[in-house]
Amino acid sequence: MFKMFYPDAYLASAYVVPYEALYEKGYRGLIYDIDNTLVPHGAPADKRAIQLFEHLKEIGFHTCLISNNKEPRVKMFNEPIGTDYVYDAHKPSTKNYKKAMEIMGTTCENTIFIGDQLFTDVFGAKRSGIPSILVRPIHPKEEIQIVLKRYLEKIVLHFYKKQKNLPKLC
Repeated sequence: MFKMFYPDAYLASAYVVPYEALYEKGYRGLIYDIDNTLVPHGAPADKRAIQLFEHLKEIGFHTCLISNNKEPRVKMFNEPIGTDYVYDAHKPSTKNYKKAMEIMGTTCENTIFIGDQLFTDVFGAKRSGIPSILVRPIHPKEEIQIVLKRYLEKIVLHFYKKQKNLPKLC
């Protein structure tokens, strides 16, 4: 029933993803959500995010940010990072997931999406045929519409963890 919302992996943070192992498996493109995936909602890129994207470039990954935010927010975050981005993406629509892959020169088979929301990020990636990694939100302070979705996400994650027999993340 909820399988259309299940991620391919569920990790504590975008900063603990085994990127070298993914590269060795043939993945070449990484698509990221920004808010509460890489930084708290509305925050600029911090040192950790900047270092992550430098490291990903060193490994050989192509990266692209995809956000439902307007361009000023995405551009502000991206300035110190310097990667490609798609703003006003209308996730979970598949159009801009595909656009991100086109920009990076990657395909569904060698791209992974990383985000913090099931009903926009993961569902859009799944509809686009892209594997996804769900990460725990960085900060609990969120807009009211997201807070309401988090209650529904808890239900879906309960069944996901039960099916996968995964330990709860702290």
